[in-house]
Amino acid sequence: MKRWLKWAVAALVVVLLVLGVLRALSARKAQQATVAALATQRAQTVVELGASDVVTAKTRELSQGLALSGALKAVNSAIVKARVAGELQGLTLREGDLVKAGQIVARIDSTEFLARVKQAQQQAESAKAQVDIAKRSFDNNRSLVDQGFISKTALDTSIASLASAEANYRAAQAGAEVATKSLEDTVLRAPIGGVISQRLAQPGERVAIDGRIVEIVDLSRLELEASLSASESVSVRVGQSASLQIEGTAKPVNARVVRINPSTVAGSRAVLIYLAVDAAPGLRQGLFAQGTLDTEKVQALAVPLNAVRTDKPQPYVQLVSDQKVVHQLVEMGGRGEVEGQTMVAVKGVAENAMVIAGTVGPLRDGTAVKFTPAAAPTQSGK
Repeated sequence: MKRWLKWAVAALVVVLLVLGVLRALSARKAQQATVAALATQRAQTVVELGASDVVTAKTRELSQGLALSGALKAVNSAIVKARVAGELQGLTLREGDLVKAGQIVARIDSTEFLARVKQAQQQAESAKAQVDIAKRSFDNNRSLVDQGFISKTALDTSIASLASAEANYRAAQAGAEVATKSLEDTVLRAPIGGVISQRLAQPGERVAIDGRIVEIVDLSRLELEASLSASESVSVRVGQSASLQIEGTAKPVNARVVRINPSTVAGSRAVLIYLAVDAAPGLRQGLFAQGTLDTEKVQALAVPLNAVRTDKPQPYVQLVSDQKVVHQLVEMGGRGEVEGQTMVAVKGVAENAMVIAGTVGPLRDGTAVKFTPAAAPTQSGK
């Protein structure tokens, strides 16, 4: 009886082991079937593209250029300085006030200069009286010489006295003119029209000769002073255009090269170029600007720069060919602006090839694609 029980238990264990192995094999097959189904489903995934998701590789005219940066500067600016020393009076203008050319900005106390003008005028009148006396003496002596009453030596003395009196008179007149000019210089006028950018002195303050009073900036004409290396400056010409992005402005501002400095900057060997900036609301002196100077135009097969992907060892673009995604290696060339978009010349792509835009993101090579009903492939180019 015990022997039979042992055989029954052994048979039961074998049956249980066989059932466990069969169940494990069945679960593994089910898992493999599920993985295969998911792989098949993934391989059959179709990506839907819209009209804005693809661009056409075309030969375009690229505007190649140089990067520029710098601060805006007014073409015309002036600092009103005191031409005579004295107490400053009548300065009411402050930063931001508009002034016209010739407008009175301030005055210097003119009391002392009025007195100097009167003194110089009286000295001139005294010198004029001495000229009259010397002239009458000369006329009398000349008459006496003609009659033989006096010698010619006395006449020569009269001539010298008259010449000396006339010279003194001319010197006195010049002194009066200098005093008058000093009096006129007590009135400070704006040499140009513009806006007050700095007020450098206060009313009641005693200013010295060449003391700075106010600075005036003419914002009607602004320019950008940019520094280029010697190699970059070779391709720059007067008249070339540039597009600038100025801090605080939403839209790009156009500019053009108007001058090129004939000398390099000592030390850095850089070349300064000057670009006239088109007038735009809100532009101020000192604002930082950066942009691209168009130096040449070339014809090349180009695509948007953001359509070229660099997540592989070599750059590539994603093409749509036979309703599938194809990864095509490309060789990048020069860059340029086309209608405000940065384009790059590429080699390795055929003309009119449909390139997936950079906004779509990476897709697996071989992924099936289709276009939305409103987007036909012939309308996808930009």
